[in-house]
Amino acid sequence: MYIDSHCHLNMDEFKSDYKEAIQRASDAGVTIIVSVGANLKNSRLAVEMARKEKNLYATVGMHPHDAVEEEFNVEDFNQLAQDEKVVAIGETGLDFSAGSHDREVQIALMDKQIKVAIKLNKPVVFHCRDAYNDLISYLMSLPQMPKGVIHCFVGDWSHAQIFLDMGFLLSFTGIVTFTKNNSQLNVIENTPLEKILIETDAPWLAPESHRGKRNEPSFVIEVARKIAELKKIPLSLVEKQTTKNAKEFFKLHDQE
Repeated sequence: MYIDSHCHLNMDEFKSDYKEAIQRASDAGVTIIVSVGANLKNSRLAVEMARKEKNLYATVGMHPHDAVEEEFNVEDFNQLAQDEKVVAIGETGLDFSAGSHDREVQIALMDKQIKVAIKLNKPVVFHCRDAYNDLISYLMSLPQMPKGVIHCFVGDWSHAQIFLDMGFLLSFTGIVTFTKNNSQLNVIENTPLEKILIETDAPWLAPESHRGKRNEPSFVIEVARKIAELKKIPLSLVEKQTTKNAKEFFKLHDQE
């Protein structure tokens, strides 16, 4: 079995057929899916969907971009996060790509979510784009380090080593199937398999074999296949270990 550790079945792109996407994933061997929140509205939707689907779980959080139009209400998220189908807080983090807003606003938003996670003993799903040094500096300043995963990791090995030393996992998407950036591919070669999660980030970032199409959880196997190729190990080993990693990280054994 495989686990898609990060997708967005709660987005409009899946509004009409998320059940079918779950079934296609199950038919392909992807038997657990984690649907990730990016603001209060779709975090609530992720939880509602997870309550109805046995092998679907949710995270609740606010993406740094959503802070422009929405205040983070600690009580609302704290209450929502206590649902038994909520396995993590996030995605939260830093995004300094073109058009992104104030650094301090993003840090304040992330700080609130980390406090919720620590209070509820849940892991954090970190988003980081064009901001690895800033995220590392911030995390190193914390009095208590949360348990976390760096979602859609595309940094270099120097960044990866620091996150790994902090105890974080690294998660990889379909980008690894088409990138020509050798430093990013070297990260996969050097990262212990015990520290890796696989994800789709669906509906975005479809792997090479599905470029130009909507991504969906069944495609996460392509990520696993690329990791096996880069590490020169059997696909079955990647399947077994990344599933174990995700179950332990999200405490999915407690949910079964």
